[in-house]
Amino acid sequence: MNPLFLAYGSLGGAIVCEVIATTLLQKSEQFSKPLPTAAMVLFYLVSFYLLSQALKGVPLGIAYAVWGGLGIVLTAMISVLLLKQSLDLPAMAGIGMIVAGVIVMNVFSNSVSHG
Repeated sequence: MNPLFLAYGSLGGAIVCEVIATTLLQKSEQFSKPLPTAAMVLFYLVSFYLLSQALKGVPLGIAYAVWGGLGIVLTAMISVLLLKQSLDLPAMAGIGMIVAGVIVMNVFSNSVSHG
């Protein structure tokens, strides 16, 4: 299988696990609930493991920018859709700029492997 595909697949898995872990952080209620707390720790560990695997094919700066940026966007979406929290216009604009930055970096940067 293509190593770049595996690297970006690992990065995608790392992002999903990080978002799940962060959602569980909210559900742990400051670590007072053992099950969400344990699940949160597990998902963070898996996320960092997958991020480390992604680094086999994606430069650290790019991987971390994508991991952090998309994690922010997905976590914000979950906070609105599942946790019924709200985002005001400046927050949505800021998130839009993060998305734009990730797109610009992946489409136009020579630092990103395209394959």
